[in-house]
Amino acid sequence: MSPPEASRPLIDAAHPSSARVYDYLLGGKDNFAADRIAAAKIEETFPAIRVGARENRRFLLRGVRYLAAEVGIRQFLDIGTGIPTSPNLHEVVQGITPAARIAYVDNDPVVLAHARALMVSDPRGKVGYLDADVRRPAAIVGSRLIREVLDFGEPIALVLSAILHFIPDEEGPAEIVRTFVDALPAGSYVLATHVTPEHEPRLRPASAGYREDGVRTQPRTAAEFERLVFTRQGLRLVEPGVVLVSEWRRDPGDPPAPSPAEVSAYGGLAVKG
Repeated sequence: MSPPEASRPLIDAAHPSSARVYDYLLGGKDNFAADRIAAAKIEETFPAIRVGARENRRFLLRGVRYLAAEVGIRQFLDIGTGIPTSPNLHEVVQGITPAARIAYVDNDPVVLAHARALMVSDPRGKVGYLDADVRRPAAIVGSRLIREVLDFGEPIALVLSAILHFIPDEEGPAEIVRTFVDALPAGSYVLATHVTPEHEPRLRPASAGYREDGVRTQPRTAAEFERLVFTRQGLRLVEPGVVLVSEWRRDPGDPPAPSPAEVSAYGGLAVKG
């Protein structure tokens, strides 16, 4: 585990954090009043936000399960992991492949505290946590900790779940994704999700309210999301391509899929040739 940056306060409870807001929406308890207030503002405009958060989580777990069980991927780089919600990514993956290696990256002190306590690896594999910002991709892929956990000579699954809509166009999201993808060897995969306004117009004002609390967001259409993450990077999408997260290889045991307006998030998985 990497230590928090010395200059950063241990916990900033006065301002909302996207990781803690997401935790609250998933029913977690590791959040503060500022996070709950921010979530309430979103819910006022977009009442189905909790449904979308749950469906995004289900997609993530289905995706990594597919990669570990059907593709045979043994290494995962999870950017913006958020507060650990059981089952964690490494619990799912190591339940299939005990020797799997997982590197988590986030920059919230609350996430760091939970990572230290909960992200315990199967002894046959390895789990590491890096305190870093997605906006510094070169520092992440070049980090000694990441390189100790992952072998960049073998395929890696890059996970960008519910993080890219926090990077507006002026901050260069395409260049960020490209830096990550360029570092991956051939045969690697990219799994990503993104909030969309296409099915629920109220999502745009909800995002605007979130920005007022200091958390910048930019919902994108399916075409924008596909171009940003997959097309520009030369990746080949796995069937069924970019679809609502609720529709991607849904498990027979899952409850009936919510309406598109309730989900309002796309997901996709692609391979680097």
